[in-house]
Amino acid sequence: MVRIRVVEETLADYYRNEQEMRTPVHFSIGQEATAVGVCAATTPQDWVYTSHRSHAPYLAKGGDLQALVAELYGRQDGCAHGRGGSMHLIAPEVGFAGSAAILGEMISVAVGTGWAFSRGGEKRVAVTYFGDGATEEGVFAESLNLAAVHRIPVVFVCENNLYSSCSPLSARQPAGTSIHGRAEAAGVRSAQVDGNDVFAVHAAAREAVAHARDGGGPCLLELATYRWREHVGPKWDADYGYRSQEEIDSWLVRCPILRATAALREREPDIATAVADWRRQFEEETREAVARAKALPFPPVEGLLDGTYLPLAQ
Repeated sequence: MVRIRVVEETLADYYRNEQEMRTPVHFSIGQEATAVGVCAATTPQDWVYTSHRSHAPYLAKGGDLQALVAELYGRQDGCAHGRGGSMHLIAPEVGFAGSAAILGEMISVAVGTGWAFSRGGEKRVAVTYFGDGATEEGVFAESLNLAAVHRIPVVFVCENNLYSSCSPLSARQPAGTSIHGRAEAAGVRSAQVDGNDVFAVHAAAREAVAHARDGGGPCLLELATYRWREHVGPKWDADYGYRSQEEIDSWLVRCPILRATAALREREPDIATAVADWRRQFEEETREAVARAKALPFPPVEGLLDGTYLPLAQ
């Protein structure tokens, strides 16, 4: 969690001050426990898909930091060869199967992957991350239904940070309903978890992954969390008018790193010193990755159409 926090904070500073990363960025600063707690419950053979807020799960699953930074700078050595940017990361070698920008897009892809695992007799699980806004897309309901009917080994991970861009959950979904409740109504085993408690997230994820892997069918985890920065971009956004500084402050004190540090203090008296050392180590690691990325070449012009669909020659 400390590594993800430092990487994103450092990249946010570069993004804002230099304007050299020509890609939209969606940071997970404040939401690190959802990425770490769930991904730590998977194996490299389990596939993870995410939406546009992809840096944290990518790193938590074991994705290469240098490839991530190079991708943000549009370099050929990036994980998507400089063509995808922040919202299209991929690291299949560690089971990070991909991310995409279209709301809810990867939900159905993960369900299809899990179904392929099941039909092939493989003890593997597909995991899909999405925000609360994606649960209002038709693909969410359709995917829950298909996964439940066929007992597909997929874990749906909803990072409920209360906002879809700038629209609060209370203005979008009926009072008295819940995301995990809708999943239960579709026949999908569900749990609502404190998404800023990495130990609670990990325990719930281990149970969900084991349930899916052993043939029990799909599970949904609704993880209550909160992004600190703006929906897209590196800045703080209390002055935008859709949420107050008081609300943001109330979540800052629930920081997942501070809470994990406090929980470990009795067993690990030097944990605060370790966290400070990690912060310095990871900041240097990130700055080195940025320096290396800037020295890398851009994709060659002659390869501009590589990977695209072209009409057959007449």
